[in-house]
Amino acid sequence: MSVRVRFAPSPTGPLHIGGVRTALYNYLFARKNNGTFILRIEDTDQSRYISGAEEYIIESLAWMNLTPDEGPGFGGDFGPYRQSERRDLYTKHIGELINNETAYFAFDTPGELEAMREKMRAEGVHSPKYDHLMRMRMRNSITMSADEVKSLLDAGTPHTIRLKVPVNEKVVFQDNVRGEISINTNELDDKVLMKADGLPTYHLANVIDDHLMKITHVIRGEEWLPSTAHHVLLYRAFNWTETMPEFAHLPLILKPTGKGKLSKRDGAKFGFPVFPLKWPDREGDFDGFREFGFLPEAMLNFLAFLGWNPGTDQEIFSKEELIMAFSIEHIIKSGARFDYDKALWFNGQHILAIDGKKLNGIVSGILEENGYHPSEDFVDQFVALYKDRMKVLGGFVQSAAIYLAVLTQFEESFVRKKWNSELNQHFRTMRVRLTSLESFDTESIQDVIKPYIQDNALNFGVVFQLMRTALSGSPKGPDLFAMMQLMGKEEVLSRLLSALDIFDVIQTKQNG
Repeated sequence: MSVRVRFAPSPTGPLHIGGVRTALYNYLFARKNNGTFILRIEDTDQSRYISGAEEYIIESLAWMNLTPDEGPGFGGDFGPYRQSERRDLYTKHIGELINNETAYFAFDTPGELEAMREKMRAEGVHSPKYDHLMRMRMRNSITMSADEVKSLLDAGTPHTIRLKVPVNEKVVFQDNVRGEISINTNELDDKVLMKADGLPTYHLANVIDDHLMKITHVIRGEEWLPSTAHHVLLYRAFNWTETMPEFAHLPLILKPTGKGKLSKRDGAKFGFPVFPLKWPDREGDFDGFREFGFLPEAMLNFLAFLGWNPGTDQEIFSKEELIMAFSIEHIIKSGARFDYDKALWFNGQHILAIDGKKLNGIVSGILEENGYHPSEDFVDQFVALYKDRMKVLGGFVQSAAIYLAVLTQFEESFVRKKWNSELNQHFRTMRVRLTSLESFDTESIQDVIKPYIQDNALNFGVVFQLMRTALSGSPKGPDLFAMMQLMGKEEVLSRLLSALDIFDVIQTKQNG
């Protein structure tokens, strides 16, 4: 059977970074095995449904180039791909479980359930649950006569349908990340399969959909591992064990401290993204990796390593290389700590590696969005000069502002420390010599500046840093002469003239 995997998010909010990694691993596994990557929207919990969340999920996958082969808006022969549109299928299949007595009607009210839990706690049961013991003390089709059940159903009495978990049996299944898992059924509760509103819970819909969509591998987060025993029991109840998918449960993505699961509040606290795209929230807008200035290729590369290792020293991967290298066998069991500094490193490496024309186009677009309209020649030179210094795309905007906006601020502490009246005269002389240049390229500029510094026994480092400060406001930056060529002769001469007067004022304040 060909590989078929699904990414099945719930539209209850933005796509968390853990969900993105689940989508990525499913996508990589499908592509590696020439299989099918399916998007299924699990929207049966209408009480938590958030308008716009499904569109956000699809837009996020599009930005990351993780295009589904099947799903809402993508077509496919196994739809509908929204669970809210599959209600008749669930109703039909739950009837099979009622008929073979692996599921039952439960008429207990919330008040009755809580009263029974309190009673059991008083009897010494620390964590009472609706299991093989409690069900015998509740109002359900196991403890009631057939006539009573029929009467309640005919009257439209609110009820749920629960899985009848067998007593004292072992449920054994193989997890491709964690090995063999064995759970005694006495540890399990009788999960609700159909809610009182007639919609299925995750457990029922998930198993039915995976079977009908011919899913071969379920790759999902660790939080679903405790529920897998119930799912295995459902496959048994439907007599579908021969086509039951293989399971692989992914490790948690941990906070930067390494303790506890990463949350959106951690992003707000530490100042990094936990969503792929911007999401408006009642607690405030949360910018995503895209808005933070990440390339999607870099984000995917970073996420791939949060729970997986290729088994080699290679760290920088294109999406195509990830597909070739990926295997479930190399997924780790322990939680993966979210290291934002490492994410920035990955992004910087991908900025360096991206095709020059493509990067120039990206940077040009970002500059236009920020109100700058540079020439194509400027962008080409600017990107070549700055790309090895960038960790996020927004850095290009900040650096371009040095050339494209009016310079108003200087690093005064540096000026106060290094500037003096003697240097003022030297700088004015160098400026005059620069004025005479016909060709204002790096070589010609060097031929003026370097000999002058040497002939006058000046400090190369100090002069270079002060000149860079005069032109950009900071002593730090890329190659000085490349900066000057990019800035252009007229602008360099103008900025030098203005800066020398400003430096004198700063020095006068210092002395005063």
